[in-house]
Amino acid sequence: MRRYLITGASRGIGRAIAEKLAGEDTVLLLHGRDTVALAQTRKAVEPRCARVILLAHDLAKHSGVSDLIAEVGNEPIDLLVNNAGVAVVKPFTEITTIEWEQTVGVNITAPFLLTQRFAPRLPPGSSIVNILSVAAKSGFANWSAYCMSKFALEGFSQSIREELRDRKIRVINIYPAATDTEIWDSIQGKWPRQKMISPKDIASAVAYALSRPADVALENITLSSLAGNL
Repeated sequence: MRRYLITGASRGIGRAIAEKLAGEDTVLLLHGRDTVALAQTRKAVEPRCARVILLAHDLAKHSGVSDLIAEVGNEPIDLLVNNAGVAVVKPFTEITTIEWEQTVGVNITAPFLLTQRFAPRLPPGSSIVNILSVAAKSGFANWSAYCMSKFALEGFSQSIREELRDRKIRVINIYPAATDTEIWDSIQGKWPRQKMISPKDIASAVAYALSRPADVALENITLSSLAGNL
């Protein structure tokens, strides 16, 4: 039985990945803060899974990460998907300390702590998937906190990839361009969501990378829309 831990699985990209990876021989450990939305994800995947475990914790807090780790327990996992993230979109002069620290907590510290905890127990042939962004490679006006966090996670990912290579553990980085998720509902402005890629496209890329032979590492995947990026 394979055990997959996916953070930020209550909606959007995380839910799409959960739906794509659901299988009769799979236990899905699904994290999210919104318990109602997380239950909807469970409803979507449960008929096709051996078991679904919901983990409702706030990853912006160290205590939330610790509680998640404790709930997962000591049984090994076969896949860690670091997907949970927050986006503060405003001029850097207007970003509050609370917003900055929350961005660091969810987008950087939580993936670090989860990877540090679970990587030592990952068996050979397993994988860590980090959902990054094209914002891990380029800066965008008014996205400074978000870009900072994705640049940081990019550096962390590249380094641990080399540390884990000898153990036959793959670190797969996904770099989506603007993706049509509910995150845009809370961001001011008019965004061309019809031009954005779908969460299902990202989930398919993750599934494809994971399906490669154990000795093949498809390490970096960038996805964008031919209709144009923001």
